[in-house]
Amino acid sequence: MTEPLRVLLADDQTLVRTGFRLILGADGIDVVAEATNGAEAVEAARRTLPDVVLMDVRMPEMDGLEATRRILAGAPDAPRVIILTTFDLDRYVYAALSAGASGFLLKDVTPEQLTAAVRTVRTGDALLAPAITRRLVQRFTRQGGGTTALHRDLASLTPRELEVLGLLARGLSNAELAARLHLAETTVKTHVARILAKLGLRDRVQAVIVAYETGLVSAGEREGAEPTAD
Repeated sequence: MTEPLRVLLADDQTLVRTGFRLILGADGIDVVAEATNGAEAVEAARRTLPDVVLMDVRMPEMDGLEATRRILAGAPDAPRVIILTTFDLDRYVYAALSAGASGFLLKDVTPEQLTAAVRTVRTGDALLAPAITRRLVQRFTRQGGGTTALHRDLASLTPRELEVLGLLARGLSNAELAARLHLAETTVKTHVARILAKLGLRDRVQAVIVAYETGLVSAGEREGAEPTAD
């Protein structure tokens, strides 16, 4: 990927947009459009075709959650969406991740973290560590929080893929999965890719959410815990 990375900024606060634009520009990242509400963000995404959208959650007219759903709905070449929030356990963040967002950032993020995050999701990786996703899942799954669940049938997965999904949801990296399962890391990556394809998921973040919402992993389990035998 040698072409400049193209970003859309969606936030109703002028100072936030200005600060982020300066930070991204200084690192060679192009800000191709700005939006002050969700409706503007949807229109700008369709018009400018950015690689990444930095999306505020709480905006007038249309919030970032609905804008994220519309931008990502039925578009295989849709941009990656990073949710911006002031709270790391905002229920809207969880709902946005379920809708297909690739991760979230707190608004007090450092310049280095901001640019690294944008570049990370541009390559197709999820920004959010599974352990952090679990905190969101534990708080909002099955609690009537008004979020939209990722309904998936795990029957299409092989026993090995179920095992990989369960460990992935406990917070293990590809390298840790490879060591635990005595597999090559490239083999683990292939398993993860097949899991995402079979379940129609965008990235590992959504895979973690599915693992908890389907009961494959329980909310009380720790990172790296041994899977429970059937």
